[in-house]
Amino acid sequence: MKIFCIGRNYADHAKEMNSPVPEKPMIFMKPSTALLANNNAFYYPEFSSNIHYEVEVILKVGKNGRHIDQKFANSYYDMIGLGIDFTARDVQAVCKEKGHPWEIAKSFDFSAVISREFIPKDQLNLDDLNFRLEKNGEIVQQSSTKHLIFKFDKLISYISTMFTLKMGDMIYTGTPAGVGPVQIGDVLKGYIEDQLMFECEIK
Repeated sequence: MKIFCIGRNYADHAKEMNSPVPEKPMIFMKPSTALLANNNAFYYPEFSSNIHYEVEVILKVGKNGRHIDQKFANSYYDMIGLGIDFTARDVQAVCKEKGHPWEIAKSFDFSAVISREFIPKDQLNLDDLNFRLEKNGEIVQQSSTKHLIFKFDKLISYISTMFTLKMGDMIYTGTPAGVGPVQIGDVLKGYIEDQLMFECEIK
């Protein structure tokens, strides 16, 4: 099982990071050991002092495919979830300064919160799907998939030109503006529309 992540897929997030809006999807990957499932707690790692949350809609790949034409891409994912791409922002900054890859800031153990449940896509309006993240009861991120730069079908098609997609692969589709730090004791809750998708305590 592979975990694909898309960077800067909401223009407001690119702006808050002082980064240009990409012309093509920005792809990085996390290993399966990054998954944090079943509402388990996230334990603050010793190697960072600036862990940020980034809430993201997740696509679950439903069948194998490669070099998928965009007009057929919709049939390659069937379930929608929600998660967090935890980022060690201080580690990432050092990597960027040195021109190094920044997987160590993004792909460490338990850096990918994933919702306990997934929703069949035919039950949702994927063109205008509202989602949000609450920290300690206050909304910190809120957006809709209508603001995606690269839509779901485009992501499926683009990724499949370089990587074979297999059933069970996950695609974290990007985060909107509002990313920020977590502290020990924080409780994060993610929602699609008004359905609670995950809860994660920082320990």
